[in-house]
Amino acid sequence: MLLATLSSSPTAAVLGAAVGLVLGLTGAGGGIFAVPALVFGLGWGVPQAGPVALLAVGASAAVGSAQGLRAGLVRYRAALLMAGIGVCVAPLGTWVAHRLPEHWLVGLFAFAMLIVATRMYRASRGKGGVAGSAVIQPPCRLDPATGRLHWTRRVASTLGAIGAVSGFASGLLGVGGGFVIVPALRRFSDITVHGIVATSLFVIALISAGTVANAWWHGMHPGTQGWLFVAGAVVGMVIGRMLAPRLAAARLQQLFSVLMALVAVGMFFKAFGG
Repeated sequence: MLLATLSSSPTAAVLGAAVGLVLGLTGAGGGIFAVPALVFGLGWGVPQAGPVALLAVGASAAVGSAQGLRAGLVRYRAALLMAGIGVCVAPLGTWVAHRLPEHWLVGLFAFAMLIVATRMYRASRGKGGVAGSAVIQPPCRLDPATGRLHWTRRVASTLGAIGAVSGFASGLLGVGGGFVIVPALRRFSDITVHGIVATSLFVIALISAGTVANAWWHGMHPGTQGWLFVAGAVVGMVIGRMLAPRLAAARLQQLFSVLMALVAVGMFFKAFGG
């Protein structure tokens, strides 16, 4: 047993680094690779993989969001609102996850991955991104005089709803929720893309911290493989944030969306293939 753990430890670190790299390059969508990496790479079950994946995603997102905070890109009031509601809703997702049959949970995760892959691919080809939503004024708009969000009840309720959906997905699937936050902010706000990515990473870090703390309170311990996975994800995030400005974003999104779709198909077969 000890030899098996030691032999798979490098694999855990490499898988974590790959997840962190994707998250660092895209700002969203990378965290959804974490659970499949643990399921296929280390043979874990989804309920076991979820909290550890979220710990890795949260830690790497915290490192990535620090850059955005220093640059003044993070909309911290919006992030705190979304994260606060998300942390409150996340235990509901965790409660549901522990009561769903394993194959249904895997199937739901694969379905979420297909949605993310489709949106990412369409956005990379200019078919589902900001251009389509620029015709209609979004509810969350920046004040031209101050450069800050113009807060209204509608703005607060919109951001709160985004946080609630993201938190539920975090608890249910063990993902950071960036695949919800980024497209939602692009659709419902006029925040710049860099600001959206930085804010998303900050929200992911906060929601993940709350959800992981809850899982830890209920007896979750990552173990050697889990901690190596987390450390690898942090290193991958640092590398990804360094490489992101030098690489073509559209091509990266297309590559990751195709890879994500293939992983989703594999998870469907794992869930319902017999």
